[in-house]
Formats: sequence, structure tokens, C-alpha cells
Amino acid sequence: MNPARAARQFLRRQRHGVLSTLSEKLDGYPFGSIVPLVLDHAGRPTLLISRLAEHTRNIDADSRVSLLVHEESSDVQAAARLTLVGDAAQASGDLPALEARYLRYVPQAGRLLQMGDFSFYRIEPVALRFVGGFGDMQWIAAAGYAPLANAMAECEADILAHMNADHLAMLRDCARHFSGIEAATIAMTGVDCDGFDVRADGALLRFEFTNPVVNAHEVRAALIAMARETRP
Repeated sequence: MNPARAARQFLRRQRHGVLSTLSEKLDGYPFGSIVPLVLDHAGRPTLLISRLAEHTRNIDADSRVSLLVHEESSDVQAAARLTLVGDAAQASGDLPALEARYLRYVPQAGRLLQMGDFSFYRIEPVALRFVGGFGDMQWIAAAGYAPLANAMAECEADILAHMNADHLAMLRDCARHFSGIEAATIAMTGVDCDGFDVRADGALLRFEFTNPVVNAHEVRAALIAMARETRP
């Protein structure tokens, strides 16, 4: 697998990270904060942040940010981690779809949206530093990191509705076969060009496609292949 796709897949598995902004109060010193994150279909981190938060004030004054994510390990220097450097700005475009996708991954954020002072921001990558493990490190340009043009944003809702109405048994088989989890309740949370996520008994699980997909037809073929792999 090429490093750019490996970096994108790694970032898609992360649920939170350390956001570093340039402090307006302290004259440009780095300011770090913990934020939940959900990637959009272009691989851009989406954040839901308050207008009152220090990092939001910093972004509005200077859009340059970095986002650090890492895998949990007793040896953090040997574990995989990624720093995405980019420009943050308030999200535009299809905000209802963005909100719906974010809330499927972070349902507790619904109460924040009701408060009225939280907005969605996206980080547009400029470059990424990906460390896959000890001695495995590289810079990745934004153009290489970006997925191929695809129709996943347009077809995601229909795929989720179909899978959650008709194919929960297949999702349970995937959870059992690939993650060793016997799930009483399960639902597909999101699907993108690299794979899909399910919520199994409250926990998010990530499943990756062998090759990137670009439309609903290719998603169907990838899911059929995974279903066959779960059979004895």
C-alpha cells in the first residue's frame, strides 16, 4: 500500500486528536487542545467547535493549524502517529449532510448544536507527516493524500439505509470475523471510499476495503467480497 493511502486510512480510524492553533492572546505561541474529529469524504477533518473556545478565536485570526493523532500504545515513540498541517475555516456547502454524518459518529454532540454557539470547521490539508512505526516516516503532500474523485458523498445515505434495513446479519458477521466481537446491536455508521464504520454495542468499529471504491456499485462488490470472507 502506498504511504498516502496508508496515512488516509490511519486518520479515518481516529476519533480525536490534539489541535494546535496559533494563539491570538499569546502572540502566536502554539496552543493545543483536544477535539473530537470526523473525516469527510475528501479526507478532511471536520470539527464542531464553539465560538467561545480559545482555539476558535485563534483560527478566526489565523487559519494555520496542525492536528496530531496517534494510536494507543505503551511505547508511544514506536506507535503510529500522524500530524496533519493545514488551514481551518468554517465549513460551507451541504451542511445538513455534514451535520448528519458528524452526529452518526459523535451522537453526544447533538446537545452542543442545541446551544447555538457551535459551528462546523474543516481543515484543508497542506501536508502530512506520517510515522507508521519506528524508522517508518515520510512527508505526504496534500495532493497525494486526497482520495480519487468519487460519488460516495452522494450515495452514502442510501447505502446506510439499505444495509441497516436488510443486512444487519452481514454486519454482525464482519464484526465477528474481522474484530472478534459478537454484537447484539449493530448499525452501519458511515461508508467512504476506503471502507466503512459500524457501531456495535455502542463501540465504533472500522473495516477497510481492499481497494478504494468510487460509487455504490463498487461498494456493493466490496461488501459481497467481505461477506464471502466471513464464511467458513
